[in-house]
Amino acid sequence: MNKSKRRRRTSYSPRAQVNGSLAALISRRKPGEQLPPEPQLAQQLGVSRATLREAMRSFEEYGQIVRRHGVGTFVAPPPPLIETGLEELESLDTLTRRIGLEIQMSDAVIKERKATPNEAAHLQVPPGSPVISVARVMTTGLQPGAKPSTQPVAYLMDIVPTTYLRRQDLGETFNGSVLDLLIERGEPALSHSRTDIMVEAAQGALARKLHQQRGDVLLKLEAQLVAQDGQVVDYSLSYFVRGYLRFHVVRRIGKGKANSGTARDAARAKPQISNLK
Repeated sequence: MNKSKRRRRTSYSPRAQVNGSLAALISRRKPGEQLPPEPQLAQQLGVSRATLREAMRSFEEYGQIVRRHGVGTFVAPPPPLIETGLEELESLDTLTRRIGLEIQMSDAVIKERKATPNEAAHLQVPPGSPVISVARVMTTGLQPGAKPSTQPVAYLMDIVPTTYLRRQDLGETFNGSVLDLLIERGEPALSHSRTDIMVEAAQGALARKLHQQRGDVLLKLEAQLVAQDGQVVDYSLSYFVRGYLRFHVVRRIGKGKANSGTARDAARAKPQISNLK
């Protein structure tokens, strides 16, 4: 048994051990609180300064700590959080404007091309049908005192049949929401969106776009936007860096499960914040 325990303890790399220890240390401190000096912290965690420095570089990139040259290392304030319900359909652009969260969108990468078999299946069109894809990265400013740059928090892609949207409809510098564009245009008349929520490991180009390590967990939303005639107008993929998005669901009491007064109160309950696509 002792040998088995030793094997389990030594199966973790020094980097994984220091990441866990450093995360626990940060969680016990308040935002703005200073961490021990690097030599003392390395000794406390039982790792080399080089290993600690590498781990702290990752924590700094994720916005969890702030390092100030000649001053020290501090616990960063929590990142801006997008909190939303799943009851109504609303674009991410509209939601962030409404709650006053400052974000930036990269220039969209727009291509007219043939639909892949997977895209065609979700759009309910024949494979190879002409579509337009619109991809962009959403960023938000880093925490106060951090490096003067921005942190990618989401990668968004829409795939739309060219019967509904063409390149010339988007202009030269489009970086907005395809959903908002379709709603504003009013044609086709939209009905609802069916969205699957899952997690996916960051890989390859996606990991690089979001400044994530390979294997880091991303929140993924896969949605079909449906018109009133039942046709799928837009197939979208949205990937979110953990820590920046939180969903909630307002669930009403089912019939016969509570007294009528509680059921009426639940039926009148309104969504807190609308769903984003």
